[in-house]
Amino acid sequence: MPLDPATGVYYELGGPAAGAPLLITLPLMASFVEIFGPELEPALRGYLDRLVDRYRVLRVDYPGIGRSRDIAPEPLTAERVCADLLGVATAAGFDRFAYWGYSWGGSVGLQLATRTDRLSALVVGGWPALGGPYDALLAAARRKQPNPEPASLKVLRRPEQYAQWIEYGQSIAGWREHEAVARIACPRMNLFGSEGDLVEAGIPVPIASCIRAHRGTLEALGWRVHEIAGHGHALCMLPEVAVPPVRAFLDAVT
Repeated sequence: MPLDPATGVYYELGGPAAGAPLLITLPLMASFVEIFGPELEPALRGYLDRLVDRYRVLRVDYPGIGRSRDIAPEPLTAERVCADLLGVATAAGFDRFAYWGYSWGGSVGLQLATRTDRLSALVVGGWPALGGPYDALLAAARRKQPNPEPASLKVLRRPEQYAQWIEYGQSIAGWREHEAVARIACPRMNLFGSEGDLVEAGIPVPIASCIRAHRGTLEALGWRVHEIAGHGHALCMLPEVAVPPVRAFLDAVT
């Protein structure tokens, strides 16, 4: 499969050529099995088997992971991330497309939806569409950067790459979140596990509780908010749980 020469992003496509375009980002990378090992291949298959009958699924090795070219940490701003994802979508033959991201990928979806009219639908998983704990996550990234945890190093090529999360977080400092989110016009969904609050480097990163606190406002803005009881932030690795509600939403709006 191709490496987009403009962005340096390696990508893979699955599903019918005439299927509805769907870009899925972290953690469902193009090199998912190579990164996580064959023991997690059933999770990948669980996603694809539930989607590729109708959707043309685009997966990417981004940022600077798997078979993609390296990206230095410093340029990894929200503007760069959005430009790269739009560029690789174009290289894959997508004009308008649905976007589904989880955790950091979910936060990127919010940035993308405020910068382009090419999204036919937006699914933000494992991250609050309003009230996001950006400052807490940035503080945790700064604390962890000298010694990233093994889970991060399984994805990254070298520890120095971890600084990219700091650069990204700094690039959206002061983002006028409510104003920007209120302008998102495409159909949109916020999905999360009820036990999805985190503690990173000793710093609370409230995710589930933030989404619940803003649920009324989000629904008034036109968001579909879907809470899955009994699951935490690792919900994204359980396609049998995560895919059905998202599939139902996408089928209804795309």
